[in-house]
Amino acid sequence: MAKTEIDEIKVSKAIIETYMKDLLEATETDVAIAGAGPAGMTSAYYLAKEGVKTAIFERKLSIGGGMWGGGMMFSRIVVQEGGREVLKEFGISSREYEDGYWVADAIEAVSTIASRTIKAGARIFNLISVEDVMIREGDRINGLVLNWSAVGLANLHVDPLTIRSKVVVDATGHASEVCRIVCKKIGPKLSTETGEVIGEKPMWADVGEKEILENTKEVYPGLIVAGMAANAVFGSPRMGAIFGGMLLSGKKAAEIILKKC
Repeated sequence: MAKTEIDEIKVSKAIIETYMKDLLEATETDVAIAGAGPAGMTSAYYLAKEGVKTAIFERKLSIGGGMWGGGMMFSRIVVQEGGREVLKEFGISSREYEDGYWVADAIEAVSTIASRTIKAGARIFNLISVEDVMIREGDRINGLVLNWSAVGLANLHVDPLTIRSKVVVDATGHASEVCRIVCKKIGPKLSTETGEVIGEKPMWADVGEKEILENTKEVYPGLIVAGMAANAVFGSPRMGAIFGGMLLSGKKAAEIILKKC
C-alpha cells in the first residue's frame, strides 16, 4: 500500500462532517436522554436495541457518572442479584463476594455499557448541556434546549439550539437538572408530594435501592426520571457505591417508554 501524506484539512473535514451528520439526525429523535451515567446509558441501550431512535446528551467530557470512581476511588462496584442480570446482559463479568453481593470492575462496567449502547444504535453527545425544555400543546415536554457546556462554564451569552423528541428522560443524577428546570420555568407541577424536586435524603442503601424503582416513572407529561435523579426528585435516600438499582432503573425507564411506543 502506498504511503499517503497526512492532510490536516481532510482530518478536520472528516471530524466536522461526520459529527454534524450525527447531530443533525439527533435534532428529531424518539427519546432524548439527559445524562450519560449508568442509568441513562442502560435506558438508551434497551431502547436502541428495540429500534427506538435515542440520543444522550452529557454535559461533562467523560461519561459514566459516578460509576468510574467505584467507591471512594476504588474502582469496584457492588450489585445485587437484579443488577447482576443487567451486567450479564452487557457481558460484564462479576464475582460473588458474599451471598447476594456481586462485585464488578467499575472501568469494565462503564466502558462496556458505553460500547454496547453505541453499538445498539444510540448516539452519545458529550460536552452538551441541557439549558431548557420545549413545551407545546397540552403542556407536554417535547424537546430539549441545548448548548455547549463550555458556553456555561465561560459564562457567555450564546443562544442555544433545540432538538425535538417524543419523550425526555432526566438521568442527570443527584442534580436532577431537567426536573429542576421544569420547576423553575413552569412552577411546582411534578408528580411529587410538593410538585417540586424534594431532594435526596442521607445514605440508606437498602431503602434507596428499593425505592429507586418505585421512583422511576413519568414525573411530568413527556418527562421520565431515572437513576439517582429519581430518588432526588422524590426525596429518597442515596445508595453509595451499590449500582444495581441504577441499572435496573435505566431498564425500567426504557420499559415504560416502550409501552408508550
